[in-house]
Amino acid sequence: MKKVIKTDLAPKAIGPYSQAIMLGDLLFASGQIAIDPAKGEMVEGGIEAQATQVMENIKNILSAVEMDFANVIKTTIFLTDLNNFTLVNNIYGGYFTQEPPARSCVEVNKLPKGALIEIEIIAHK
Repeated sequence: MKKVIKTDLAPKAIGPYSQAIMLGDLLFASGQIAIDPAKGEMVEGGIEAQATQVMENIKNILSAVEMDFANVIKTTIFLTDLNNFTLVNNIYGGYFTQEPPARSCVEVNKLPKGALIEIEIIAHK
């Protein structure tokens, strides 16, 4: 059975989509950009601040279904500049300390709201 997941601790959807969907033991989270859920605005401070906010948004979605980063099995990272890969990788690695998930990372031309990074995940409970 499909269940829509919604938490006030992650940014509200800015279009016709859900923050995440739980289907059985699988969680499919929509791509997260660096919106501070408390303010509803993009964080300032460049790629490092944005990557940290994205990971915190993901952490809060996982927490809403009693999961954490150990449950994540696949991520996709979208960057507007692959030259930021090392900076993002260092922040990302701080959240996945053991048995990191499978991952893809691609450079894209643009992201919503001028974001520099977006990450989507799949997790298993």
